[in-house]
Amino acid sequence: MSTSTAPQVAASGSGTGTARPRVLSGIQPTADSFHFGNYLGALRQWVDLQENYEPFFFIADQHAITVEQDPKVLRDRCLRAAAQLIAAGVDPERSAIFMQSHVPAHAQLSWVLQCLTGFGEARRMTQFKDKSAKGGEGAASVGLFTYPILMSSDILLYRPHYVPVGEDQRQHLELTRDLAQRFNHRYKKTFRLPEPYILKATAKITDLQEPTAKMSKSASSANGIIDMLDDPKVSAKKIRSAVTDSGSEVRFDTAEKPGVSNLLTIYSALTGTSIEELVGQYDGKGYGDFKKDLAEVVVEFVTPFRNRTLELLDDKETLNDVLASGAAKASAVAERTLADVYDRVGFVKPVSR
Repeated sequence: MSTSTAPQVAASGSGTGTARPRVLSGIQPTADSFHFGNYLGALRQWVDLQENYEPFFFIADQHAITVEQDPKVLRDRCLRAAAQLIAAGVDPERSAIFMQSHVPAHAQLSWVLQCLTGFGEARRMTQFKDKSAKGGEGAASVGLFTYPILMSSDILLYRPHYVPVGEDQRQHLELTRDLAQRFNHRYKKTFRLPEPYILKATAKITDLQEPTAKMSKSASSANGIIDMLDDPKVSAKKIRSAVTDSGSEVRFDTAEKPGVSNLLTIYSALTGTSIEELVGQYDGKGYGDFKKDLAEVVVEFVTPFRNRTLELLDDKETLNDVLASGAAKASAVAERTLADVYDRVGFVKPVSR
């Protein structure tokens, strides 16, 4: 896996000598379309993980409602997210793709973990401080405050070996490990301590108009972000109008040429051609030729992705079947973990009549 720091695959799995190591990750349905930052920074690497790992990938709809959502929009975005995962190459036959809310154990384990988490410990989570800064802590929901604990539940339910995370989520994974150790010490060893799988290399795609800033749905302007479901002609135009600098040399230098460097990163990620090779190809040529060629590469890439996503969204029955199958796979694992947790904390087992 050349685009990330891949842990050595060991024959350990989930209790047998032949099972593949398990990985788990999720994405929030907070926009109508994934953008290049999402895809090149993380989602493309989810596809690679299917080769050597047992993946569980979920749409984090419960996390999404930590801020106010329009129910109809949220429902549509959840289905769009699922369709885009499949269009990107996540194979339902090899990966469990499911909605977080379709597996009740996520919320059920979260309550147990909340009861193990100190208030001060939760308050130190930097993402809560960042996300509550705009409206003030008093206006933030309790759900936003306990978001990292639900995230810990998401992870620990599946007892994964690795969790693909960006650097901004590392603190939450440390909390997850702390809670797992606390539970194991207080009751009985139940949880595996998951290791971070930090995604690297193409991880930082920046704003086309503000190339020193990360490409982001919440911060980027319309012209600064490439949505995967945009009309390909629109995406091509955004590439051609991307900010560069007053020079003309195609060279990778994030300090002096952040705009050109960002475009080189995108070009390299989409074609598999090294940045060094690309710089050589455009030696003596100007930005016009470079951006024109990259625009064509972008169109060639996004067109089949967009077509496949729209095809899936027109076939809701198939999409719902994929999600039901994924939820069944996930529930089979999650419910076993939850049963162990409930037994160990002292809850009375239900008796069937």
